[in-house]
Amino acid sequence: MALIGPSGSGKSTFVHLLAGLLQPASGELRVAGRSIGSASDAERRAWRRDEVGLVFQDLELLEYLSAEDNVLLAARLRGGRLTSAQRERAAALLERAGLGERRRAKPASLSGGERQRVAVCRALLGRPDLLLGDEPTGSLDPTTGRQVLDLLFDERAERGASLLMITHDHSLLERFDRVWTTRFSAPGRAVLEERGA
Repeated sequence: MALIGPSGSGKSTFVHLLAGLLQPASGELRVAGRSIGSASDAERRAWRRDEVGLVFQDLELLEYLSAEDNVLLAARLRGGRLTSAQRERAAALLERAGLGERRRAKPASLSGGERQRVAVCRALLGRPDLLLGDEPTGSLDPTTGRQVLDLLFDERAERGASLLMITHDHSLLERFDRVWTTRFSAPGRAVLEERGA
């Protein structure tokens, strides 16, 4: 599913609600039959850690870690020692994203597009059931953007995961099963509706 709409209309807020980073002021928020809105902080952290792959708009890479260690951070947060399978998956994801030779580089030496691909690989590492992307192709050239989108769609298809991606690039919309749009209904209020419905 793609999510489009004007800047400031609540797209990122919606994604943060789904990921359990924010709690709704009212109403009930359920994702895959699970109540996320009323969950405790610990339950929402576990939800993000175990079932959600999230690509933030500002990427959230740690500058003192290499690209590979930033990808492996998702596994480290689960606790325990890193396994060889986790290390191999991180290396394979970086290779598929065109960053195999840059895996030891620190974020400061990576381009904006390379940093964005590291963030996508980190989101995919744990094979999440729900992939949430806040403009994951926003700073990429068209070729690299398609490569990242292919990676997201391949990962989604392999396990039947759900993908929700915010984008301002309408040329990508034909690849999605559904397109939702946000619009302002009143000052400070936004409406989410399926496009073409």
